[in-house]
Amino acid sequence: MIVCGDDALAERLAAELSAVYREQVTLVVPPGRRTGPAAGRAQRVSALLGRMQAAMNRADGDASAPRLLEAAELDMAALSDAGVREAAALALVYDDDETNIHAALAARRLNPRLRLVIRLYNRRLGQHLEELLDQAAALAVPGLDPEVLDTSTTVLSDADTAAPALAATAIAGTSKVVQADGLLLRAVERTPPRRGEVADPGLCTLALLSSTTNDPAGAEGSDASGQEGPALLPDAETVAAATGRGTVALETVTHTASAPPPGRLTGRGLPFGRLFSRRLRWSLAGLAVSVLGLAVASWLTTGDHPLHAAYLTLLDLFAIGDPAIGEPTARQALQLLSGLAGLLLLPVLLAAVLEALGTFRTASALRRPPRGLSGHVVLLGLGKVGTRVLSRLAELGIPVVCVEEDPEARGISLARRLRVPVVVGDVTQEGVLEAAKIHRAHALLALTSSDTTNLEAALYARSVKPDLRTVLRLYDDDFAAAVYRTLRAAHPRALTRSRSVSTLAAPAFAGTMMGRQILGAIPVERRVLLFAALDVAGHPQLEGRTIAESFRPGAWRVIALDTAAPDERQPDLAATPAPGDADRPAGLVWDLHPGYVLRPEDRVVLAATRQGLAQLLGRRPQLGTRSADA
Repeated sequence: MIVCGDDALAERLAAELSAVYREQVTLVVPPGRRTGPAAGRAQRVSALLGRMQAAMNRADGDASAPRLLEAAELDMAALSDAGVREAAALALVYDDDETNIHAALAARRLNPRLRLVIRLYNRRLGQHLEELLDQAAALAVPGLDPEVLDTSTTVLSDADTAAPALAATAIAGTSKVVQADGLLLRAVERTPPRRGEVADPGLCTLALLSSTTNDPAGAEGSDASGQEGPALLPDAETVAAATGRGTVALETVTHTASAPPPGRLTGRGLPFGRLFSRRLRWSLAGLAVSVLGLAVASWLTTGDHPLHAAYLTLLDLFAIGDPAIGEPTARQALQLLSGLAGLLLLPVLLAAVLEALGTFRTASALRRPPRGLSGHVVLLGLGKVGTRVLSRLAELGIPVVCVEEDPEARGISLARRLRVPVVVGDVTQEGVLEAAKIHRAHALLALTSSDTTNLEAALYARSVKPDLRTVLRLYDDDFAAAVYRTLRAAHPRALTRSRSVSTLAAPAFAGTMMGRQILGAIPVERRVLLFAALDVAGHPQLEGRTIAESFRPGAWRVIALDTAAPDERQPDLAATPAPGDADRPAGLVWDLHPGYVLRPEDRVVLAATRQGLAQLLGRRPQLGTRSADA
């Protein structure tokens, strides 16, 4: 296994493959010594190498330590030195999409059988790249097994993997959502039951929270927490015996199809609410009622036909009628009132024109937070992760105010298109969070790339609103535990969560390198629970066993079964279903009978720990080859 990258995801992925899957790993990173403008990056690379070395030192004695290789440019020579020609899988997880694409094309030329896992932010480009590289593999290796080709090239995004969990934590606090396009998994944290009560297990209990989770001074549990940490995939006896501990229960497993594209006439109505202010709309309505009243009064006093009376009223309104000389007094009074209404109409029409022009002029500008806004989510940072989270929150209809220092950041265009208010400024400067209405916000999502910036923003926001729900993006586990413990002790009634994007994404990348579909990950405190699609054939732990017998507490659990015929199955459960595809949801069944016997032709969706998934998959053969016992 080869991992190439320049940030925290590369480190965590290499450690995952080495410590969990017991794979021989080569980690390719940029040189640690740089001068000039790259000095800041050099420090990050040096820190990456240091943390990687520490992770290797903590690895078990029977696990081979990853081999470190420095390469200034990831060209064919560097890939050859890393051993791409003989490797089973290659992960390209540089932060730059162009670097990953160039390396993927070079690696495919060196080894057509190589399994590629590529980190790309651009979804559409990723789909085209998958097709291109798979086609190149099929042409280079005639007769390549089509089933193996399905996992030949996989494009993933760490931002897409982490965004659902981050958005769900900010919205509901205890809700956890995995949505791999068509597949939707929702779990919820449940508080510890009282004496004599039994916690609602939902469809199944996915985890027991750590014993200190309800202690204001307790820390979030991680892999190093021991028995006090969270217990993933416990059995019924363990759940019953765990008094005073909260649970994470699976609530629903459903499919969601993408909404059909709007028709040609959809949304053709004039957006009066956006063009004109509320005060101007009320003024126009008042004038319309006045004109209608004058027309009715003219009809009643003159005895003319209603249409003729309305016509005369409009002529008087626009000062193009004849003077009512010699007419009855009532007619003369109505003409004067109509002329007065016409004078009032002129400035209103002028104001309407100016407001409409101003609306069109500012359509491309960033919105400011409106007055009276409350109950919203303040999102700090519009980088890759922040942009995906913003898109997710917008889909759910959650009001958001964004704060971004760089006016040219990646997510600014999305915020402008969605008409989301944005405050441009340094969040650490006084007045920036106040401009985002933090004192009336529902939650704070601090997703910048700097741990200290996220922490400073969270501390200041808590000083303004002590009960504010806060979600921090933090990399270092020890630092995150200390922050969590301190914030919980200082604000016991407020919800605090710390999340690491690389921690959420690394298991999905590692599982994909092993050749399986990873649908998503749910954070359980500082641990991760994976959801994967798996064919039963070739796995003796599942094949021929009942649902109850296949359950391994603390390792894996089958939660859904794809009942569609093998030739009618969706090749990729993570693919977005077509609009109006009514047959797709019927294929997946989640209400499984414990006595159902798994057959070789079945495909299941299972929840698994990292170690459990590694044990279940074992070592996978190189692309295009078969194992000896197959």
